[in-house]
Amino acid sequence: MRHFLDIKDFDVKTLQAILDDARDLKIALRSGRTHPQPLAGRFVAMIFEKPSTRTRVSFEVGISQLGGSPIILSAADMQFGRGETIEDTARVLSRYVDAIMIRCFSHQQLLDLASHATVPVINGLTERSHPCQIMADLQTMIDCHGPLEGQSVTWLGDGNNVLVSWIEAAVLFRFELRIACADGYSPPADVLAWAMAQGGDITLHDNPIEAARNSQTLVTDVWISMGDDEGTRMQDFTPYQVNADLMKVAAGDAVFMHCLPAIRGQEVAAEVIDGPQSVVFDEAENRLHAQKAVLAWCFAGN
Repeated sequence: MRHFLDIKDFDVKTLQAILDDARDLKIALRSGRTHPQPLAGRFVAMIFEKPSTRTRVSFEVGISQLGGSPIILSAADMQFGRGETIEDTARVLSRYVDAIMIRCFSHQQLLDLASHATVPVINGLTERSHPCQIMADLQTMIDCHGPLEGQSVTWLGDGNNVLVSWIEAAVLFRFELRIACADGYSPPADVLAWAMAQGGDITLHDNPIEAARNSQTLVTDVWISMGDDEGTRMQDFTPYQVNADLMKVAAGDAVFMHCLPAIRGQEVAAEVIDGPQSVVFDEAENRLHAQKAVLAWCFAGN
């Protein structure tokens, strides 16, 4: 069974093959060539416990482009939203559909779904990680700067689920990842310990300027994610805003990335996200192509 749950579950050869396929799918779509149909006659259930724009639309369009039929399910409309176990939900859906994508809060819920499903399960986001986003981000890095090994990336702000997947990707693809998080918002200690044990080129910085210096890619995310209390986050993260001064110390060919949605004037200045170094909308488009490649990989093994 080919599940797509976390970046660290894979070897670099498999992930690179998925990224190569994503590139080919992007070229095929843009050139008007006949799209492959590995999902022809297949049904994919998409469960949303969290609201979504990019995840929903990119998966729904991608499934359709590959010949499949997406089925949109809100957790509020399902029995598991009323107390049915995730295990029973997995068993039932496995009798109806050919794959399941889930966007939920609890990472354990994702793992339980995958362990009881008899069809592929794809992680569309949990509180722990966001691997589909990082596949799109890696595709964008390749588009901008070529092979991943040896590139430099700086993450600024919150040590959240997206950063966890960035850490895993940095270890596998052997690129440098500099992390500048506000005090008290570091990524999970177990993730950092795993990365260091694997020999990852990952460094923690107190000074965002030093973290960004000569870096090829600057990345951030919203300061208040779904489910977070605002608390003192606005004050805590203000020094970590990606602005023109920060971009000036980055590499001459540096790009800015953000998984979106973004709040201009908070985590990123409008002049950066709307400026010439921003690739956020290329990055958003690559969600479509990367996820199609993930789906094709899942079905190739089933």
